[in-house]
Amino acid sequence: MMKKMMTMRSLMLATLVVASAAGPLAAQLPDPDPAEVAAVRRAVLDYVEGVYEMRPELIERGVHPDLDKYGYSLSPRTGDWSGSAMTFDELVALSRSWAEGQDLSGAPKIVEVHQVLDRVASAHLIASWGIDAFLLIRDDEGTWKIRHVAWQTHTPETIAALRSAMEAR
Repeated sequence: MMKKMMTMRSLMLATLVVASAAGPLAAQLPDPDPAEVAAVRRAVLDYVEGVYEMRPELIERGVHPDLDKYGYSLSPRTGDWSGSAMTFDELVALSRSWAEGQDLSGAPKIVEVHQVLDRVASAHLIASWGIDAFLLIRDDEGTWKIRHVAWQTHTPETIAALRSAMEAR
């Protein structure tokens, strides 16, 4: 329990640090290399496409094995939120079957890269299941990997907004 609290504290602190870079500090930072932005985007796309297309090899390519993922599901029946954690191995296993029997041909996979620094980056994803916030690291080989994910399922309001946005496309 103490380790989980420390991990979540670290995640929250890292999120604040990266998110604060998007404010006034961002105006002082040089523009990131477009190739690095594309690489961060590719890691997030590997994550969502790995699940949508049931291709665990994409998860393995875009996600760090020490993944720290935590999020909240909203029960449509009760309106209560429940939290749950997921490991890298659990995500790989989920990617093998989550999309089975679903037509995800028009499913959203909207990626927004917020900040790319030398070794850390942040991004968001809007997917069919909800909204994911990412902190990525650039490993020693220079590959961007998702290290932390905070997520929540869609609410009726986000579903309505997403439908409107998709119809406008």
